[in-house]
Amino acid sequence: MIYGTALIIMYDKLTFNCLLDGRFGVAESPVYDDRRDCLFFVDIPGRALHRVCLDGAGHVWWTFDSEVCSIGLTRSGLLIAALRDAVILFDPDAGKTFRIVAGIEVERTDTRLNDGKVGPDGAFWVGTMHEVADRQPVASLYRVTPSGAVERKVDGLVCSNGIAWNTEGNLLFHSDSRAQWIDRWRFDAATGVLFDRRRIASLDETTGRPDGAAVDSEGFYWSAGVSAGVLNRFSPDGEMVESHPFPVSAPTMPCFAGPELRAMIVTSLRPAGAPADSLAGGIFVAQSPVAGAAVHRFDDSALV
Repeated sequence: MIYGTALIIMYDKLTFNCLLDGRFGVAESPVYDDRRDCLFFVDIPGRALHRVCLDGAGHVWWTFDSEVCSIGLTRSGLLIAALRDAVILFDPDAGKTFRIVAGIEVERTDTRLNDGKVGPDGAFWVGTMHEVADRQPVASLYRVTPSGAVERKVDGLVCSNGIAWNTEGNLLFHSDSRAQWIDRWRFDAATGVLFDRRRIASLDETTGRPDGAAVDSEGFYWSAGVSAGVLNRFSPDGEMVESHPFPVSAPTMPCFAGPELRAMIVTSLRPAGAPADSLAGGIFVAQSPVAGAAVHRFDDSALV
């Protein structure tokens, strides 16, 4: 199946098409909704949440009063979304906020929420980032429970990113985009407890500073190398087994979509000074050589 028509570039095992030429400032957090058969994603500086079909049609969006930093699916059909300092439930069918779930680091003006994913425990995991010129390890990773309680799980971060679980739900991968590492944790899906932390990869600007990520059905971790224009695939133990050049300079996050989760969709950002004809900031898609791990849904039964 072919997705999109704007651009076709062949790179090793992946053939990228431009699904949506949006020239977004920082497109992030792509999530495939199998019930609606569509893609949701955010444009962080554009303060917008977007929806588009997998053939590029039906593009609609909603704007907010703050940055929209990441999103996830819920069991009820709502979306859970991280704004700058709040987690909300949003109704994409009605086009309005359903309710505020929790505030996070509301008292700080130098941090904001960043990458977030729903875990196999039915909770929303979301991290913060230090948003100043001289960034320091003051950010954290949080767990927002189905009741709306907020638990700080990891601290000492600069820019929390790259949250993804394996198919079995017993491993959590997590990165720090500024400290430039990828960690792997053992994960208890029944309780949300993290243990046995292991640093599996240390990267640099040339190999690809780790941004958003996804895990495939074989347990391999796909990381957007935002500084190097690549999509890197790591084994569960951190060996880089593949590095795929990307059509534009700064991919931000992959996700798996479509029938059998065999399409790989990757968001990107648009650097300042990008040429007028550059597709940087677009949404790209390729047929994946492997299926993706299933996406989880936030258990919002106590909130709706």
